[in-house]
Amino acid sequence: MARVSFVDETMDAWFWRVWRDGCESITTVLLFGYYDGCDYVNQSQISDLHEYQVIGRRLPTENEPTPKLFRMRIFAPNEVVAKSRYWYFLSKLHKAKRASGEIVSVNEIFESKPLTVKNFGIWLRYDSRSGTHNMYKEYRETTRAEAVTSCYQDMAARHRARFSSVQIIRVAEVKAADVRRPYIQQLIQPALKFPLPHRNTRAAKRSDRSLIIAKRPSTFY
Repeated sequence: MARVSFVDETMDAWFWRVWRDGCESITTVLLFGYYDGCDYVNQSQISDLHEYQVIGRRLPTENEPTPKLFRMRIFAPNEVVAKSRYWYFLSKLHKAKRASGEIVSVNEIFESKPLTVKNFGIWLRYDSRSGTHNMYKEYRETTRAEAVTSCYQDMAARHRARFSSVQIIRVAEVKAADVRRPYIQQLIQPALKFPLPHRNTRAAKRSDRSLIIAKRPSTFY
């Protein structure tokens, strides 16, 4: 396997050489950490996240015949990624890993009122190029899963944060009086109106419609 020299060539030339050389250099790229794995999640799959309740525990032993159950709410595109994220967080919090544990149940959580627009506050932590940061964001969506989806897309657009770099700490519905962000406050005004400067009137009957008319229509009001 050929090693990559970072001194004799620029990054653009190095990437072009990696593409030309083929699989050996591609493996070198993986070893040097230029491939950012996202827990089996493609960035295009973030547009369709679901909320899962995952319950697991350590395997029973002689010292602990009835292990404690751990429950988490995970936002993921499917159950496989939800289980993977569950073991990732559980290993950080309680030092339990997949080899010595088991999943008891995985259930998808649905919104009780999916047709009502609500305000959601999201507390999160993400890893940037310079360090780890805490953040609070607000979104106006119909479900918790859609709010988290908007959050992942917003973090990817504004902060270049990958799916694996963002950790959702808490998602809660926020009352209109408790909304903090100005970009959400402007949407919850009681007398909110959207002007329609251009209106294209259309005849009610199909027989009265014409493809060609002698006068140019005026759409300004």
